[in-house]
Amino acid sequence: MRQIVLDTETTGLEPSEGHRIIEIGCVELVERRLTRNNFHQYLQPDREIDQGAVNVHGITNEFLRDKPRFADVAEDFIAYIQGAELIIHNASFDVGFLDNELGLWRQDAPRVQDLCRVTDSLTMARKLHPGQRNSLDALCKRYAVDNSRRDLHGALLDAEILADVYLSMTGGQVSLSFGTHGESSSDNTRFAVRKLSTDRPPLPVVRATAAELAAHEERLVVIDKASNGQCLWLRV
Repeated sequence: MRQIVLDTETTGLEPSEGHRIIEIGCVELVERRLTRNNFHQYLQPDREIDQGAVNVHGITNEFLRDKPRFADVAEDFIAYIQGAELIIHNASFDVGFLDNELGLWRQDAPRVQDLCRVTDSLTMARKLHPGQRNSLDALCKRYAVDNSRRDLHGALLDAEILADVYLSMTGGQVSLSFGTHGESSSDNTRFAVRKLSTDRPPLPVVRATAAELAAHEERLVVIDKASNGQCLWLRV
């Protein structure tokens, strides 16, 4: 399972008004684990950035003057996201801009949803927490995700934070299978039972510290809240 947590920064709010992407940040998850195989690129938009946008992300035209254009990185970007599940907060905004950039690059370019499946984490959050604020900052507070570095928006930083929020929001055991990919864990005939030698010394027992136990309890509370009271560990 390969997932890409993605965010963009732009010159303004509407691609129909000629606004462009100026930063793409992507964080890769494989089997819900961060791989550090990230994709990050600043882009020259060939237009002025709205002052309101600069106030949000702090990126200026002067900073972008020597950066590549989307056309220069389009093939690498497509190869990176193809076949993955994209996790995006308020996906319609970012996907609209990405589709616009792809269309400007090449008339026959694929759309994002031709390349991969898109999951909107904002839609997920609204279903889990109806009637509550579900901005990225609000979710960080709700799930105890550190966003102290987020003085200004930034595509890669926001993607890293969203990855932590998404993993917390969908927390819990992913799979009970102990087999390898493609093998059924119920097919016990595949695995021979190997007895341990009785001559070996006893295995050490490493008990959790008080701090680790407290952190475990905090995580259970978060899982219980995200699953609407279905955390089984709290019932045991």
